[in-house]
Amino acid sequence: MRFSNLMVICIGGMLLSACTTVHQVQIEAQPQSRYANASPLDLRLSAWPYPYPTKEFKTSLQGQPATMVYMDIPAVDKQKGVVVLFHGKNFSSDYWAPTIAGLTAAGYRVIAPDQIGFGKSSKPDVPYHFDDLAQNTQALLKSLGIQKVSVIANSMGGMVGIRFARLYPQVVQKLVLENPLGLEDYSKDIPPQTNDNLLKLEMAQTESSYRRFLQSYFPVWQPGFEQFVEVYVRVQKGPDYPAWAKTSVLTYQMIAEKPVVADLPQLKMPVLLVIGQKDRTVFGRRFAPPEAVKSLGNFPELGHKAAQAIPNAKLVPLDNVGHIPHIEAPEIFIQTVVDFLNAKS
Repeated sequence: MRFSNLMVICIGGMLLSACTTVHQVQIEAQPQSRYANASPLDLRLSAWPYPYPTKEFKTSLQGQPATMVYMDIPAVDKQKGVVVLFHGKNFSSDYWAPTIAGLTAAGYRVIAPDQIGFGKSSKPDVPYHFDDLAQNTQALLKSLGIQKVSVIANSMGGMVGIRFARLYPQVVQKLVLENPLGLEDYSKDIPPQTNDNLLKLEMAQTESSYRRFLQSYFPVWQPGFEQFVEVYVRVQKGPDYPAWAKTSVLTYQMIAEKPVVADLPQLKMPVLLVIGQKDRTVFGRRFAPPEAVKSLGNFPELGHKAAQAIPNAKLVPLDNVGHIPHIEAPEIFIQTVVDFLNAKS
C-alpha cells in the first residue's frame, strides 16, 4: 500500500523508472519501527491490557449484534453517585486511567465504556450516529440499574456526551465537556469526502505519520503518550487492520455529518467547560481550504462562545494545555472536575 501511494505521487511528476528510485530511497529513509517485535493486535484489542477489569454488554447497532466493553469501578462513597466517561475518536476508555483513579479516590463510581466502533468493543460495518451511541450507553446504564449520572466527555466524546444529555436530560445531573469537538459546524468549511478516499488515506498511514498526527494534540509530547501509537501500529500489523480502518472512516463521517453545536443552548443541566488553551484541533484539517483553517479550531474562542450559548455553564481555561487535559495535566483536571461535581447545583 505504501508503494502504491508513492507511485501515484511519482507518476504525476516524473518517469516510472524514476519513481522506483524514489520509492527505494523512501523505504530506506523510513525510521525503524519502535514496535517491530511487538505482536499484532486483533480488531477487539484482546491482548491489550486495560487499567481495570472489563465487562461486556450485549447490544446492537443499526440492527447488527454488537458487544460494548466497559469498565465499572465501584464507589467508595455510595452517596457520591456515578460518573460516565466518553472517550475521543482516536482513543479508547483506557486513556481515562488517571481520571478514574482520581474520581474513585473522591468516592465516585465510574463507568468507562468503549463505544461501539472503538477499543475493545465490536466494530460493525454500518453507518454510525451519535444518537445510537448515546442510546447504547443509556441501555448499558439501565442494565446496571443506574438512573442518574454525571458525564465527562473529551474530544469526539464531547459530541456523544452532548447528544446523550439532550436525549436523556433526566439522567444527566452534570456535564463536563473537555475540549469537545463539535463547538463549531465543520460541514460549512470541510468538503465532504467519499468513504473510498478516506479509506485510501487511512490505509496509507505509517507509524511516523500517525505519531505526528497524535503529536498535534499535545503541546509537549511525553514518552507515556507512545502507548497510543503502539496500539495503532500493532493493529496495523495484524490481519484485522482493513476492518479497523473502515470503522475509522465510518466514524469520521459521523463527526462530519452530525454537528451538535445547535444543541448547546438546549443543555439545561450545569455544564463545566474545561478547555486547554493550546488546542488548535481542526477536524478534517487536511481537507479544509487554507483560509478556512485560519478561523477553525480556536479552542480558547470556542470555549467562550460555548459558555455564552449554554444557559448554566462554567468555563475553566487551562493554560499551556492542549486537546486532552486529563492526560496532560491530570492533577489540575481532577481537582477542577471533582470541585464541580461536589458543588451543590
